[in-house]
Amino acid sequence: MSSENLIIRGGRIIDPESGRDEVGDLYIRDGKISGSFSEDEARVIDASGKVVCPGLVDIHVHFRDPGQTHKEDIRTGTMSAAAGGFTSVICMPNTSPTCDNAGTIQHINDSVAKKAVIRVYPTGCLTRNMEGKDLAPIGSLKKAGVVAVTDDGKCVQNNALMRQVATYSKMFDLPVMDHCQDSALTEGSVMHEGEWSLRLGLKGWPAAAEDIIVARNIILSELTGAHIHMQHVSSADSVELLRQAKKKGIRVSGEASPHHITLTDKYLGGYDPFFKMNPPLRSESHRLALIEGLRDGTLDCIATDHAPHREYEKDVELDIAPFGIVGLETSLPICLETLHRGSGFSLPQVIDLMTSKPARLMNIPGGTLADGVDADVLIFDPEREWVPSREEFKSKSFNSPWLDVPLKGRADTTIVAGSIVYENGRVVGEEE
Repeated sequence: MSSENLIIRGGRIIDPESGRDEVGDLYIRDGKISGSFSEDEARVIDASGKVVCPGLVDIHVHFRDPGQTHKEDIRTGTMSAAAGGFTSVICMPNTSPTCDNAGTIQHINDSVAKKAVIRVYPTGCLTRNMEGKDLAPIGSLKKAGVVAVTDDGKCVQNNALMRQVATYSKMFDLPVMDHCQDSALTEGSVMHEGEWSLRLGLKGWPAAAEDIIVARNIILSELTGAHIHMQHVSSADSVELLRQAKKKGIRVSGEASPHHITLTDKYLGGYDPFFKMNPPLRSESHRLALIEGLRDGTLDCIATDHAPHREYEKDVELDIAPFGIVGLETSLPICLETLHRGSGFSLPQVIDLMTSKPARLMNIPGGTLADGVDADVLIFDPEREWVPSREEFKSKSFNSPWLDVPLKGRADTTIVAGSIVYENGRVVGEEE
């Protein structure tokens, strides 16, 4: 990708990190945010009526590469991200083979260099082969370039081993990202334990299964000093545990996913596997607690947990269908609707949760429009109405509950290091 000098004219420029919120022009020279220069030196993009902000940052995606590329790969995953307005993502290590060694990390980095249209940062495993038995070589994973360690998709059940993980991660200054699930409480579970699981005759998944591990991680973070991040928080009590821990200055953090802040367990009333998540969609009281957690800073950011599955994998009985949905292409309009229009968040607050906050939390570049930084920029129309379709999705998979559902707000142009990678519905270089 080659950058070009750009002038983005007349948009509402929102940069939460600097507090900038004004209608004006943004200048990009040699791939960097720049001071003003002549129109004769650049391509001019008319952004009137649109928002210009840092490119979105997602710290929790699954690109299935290597090993499950029938669901997604580096190329299609980053195309999907670019179409959703994302310029940086952190991908999870539950690939095949798993990312528990430097060789697999190198393979991913090589694939990213050849195929990715946005920035991709790898994570390494907490334990060898994600089996929760032996510590992964965290030091060599750090040298290989991982930005965090996690067994996402699984949760280390052995508390002594998790203490080792926290101790070594602190030593190497790597955040621990944890999928909080007590497996003994969730074996065979399909959906949230509550009124709707009783109505539908499905085995319930208690919120306590998450709360127990969140409490464990808070204790271990306080004991070791490690930064432990709770992935896809779904429980009201987990939010409160994090709130109290943060008041004590413990190094813990949490993310919320667009589906958990928008949907509830009642949507499984039709036994539709597209609503089957891990952790599961919970009741309205839990949903509202997540929104309040985002409002007061208890939850630090939005992350999609983009989890592709092909239609034939999802189109089975609910009990045996895999968990997860794709989220990169619909995250922005969902968050605009749920948080901005539905819950009184300002537009800069929503953008902050999707740009600066996740970038700073995981110590990766991006999330700002400061002079001199790489020009990772999103132009989006908050009022544009559109309908996600199988034909338009850039992902290989379209297991989304928002398929064929009207949405409002869409990425218009995505720019990475000054290069336009997505514009007018097409990824640059995409085959016809």
